Amino acid sequence: MAPMTLKQTLRTDLTAAMKARDEVRSSTLRMVLTAITNAEVAGKQARELSDEEIIGVLSTEAKKRREAATAFSDGGRPEQAAKEVAEAAVIADYLPEPLSAEQISGIVAKAIAQTGAEDVKAMGKVMGVVTPQVKGRADGAAVAAEVRRQLGA
Repeated sequence: MAPMTLKQTLRTDLTAAMKARDEVRSSTLRMVLTAITNAEVAGKQARELSDEEIIGVLSTEAKKRREAATAFSDGGRPEQAAKEVAEAAVIADYLPEPLSAEQISGIVAKAIAQTGAEDVKAMGKVMGVVTPQVKGRADGAAVAAEVRRQLGA
């Protein structure tokens, strides 16, 4: 039997969460599956997303939750912030292990050596090499900051 795709795993886990009456998990998984479906029907032609593309959708959703949690806690709404944090934690279960700062630094250093970049003008080239390697496993802003740091900006 073929291994389950990430989407099948999400659907199976949604059913289990509903049976267990786990409100946070089931509502979060429903929302994530909706986001995946929306991504599949966006564009000219409907298609099945690959696991890698689904991880991209999950990363975006997790980032939205983190940003909303920050906004709610800054706005004095701790109960709303806690809900967003709980949803982000559910989504994180399906994302690959995040990269450490040292790992990001290593990937960036290799990319700089590979592209021969010497200053910030070559940042786009370096990011083009780094981005596919860190997709879904590191925050883009953190990666860009590390590239700038290593290029001496």
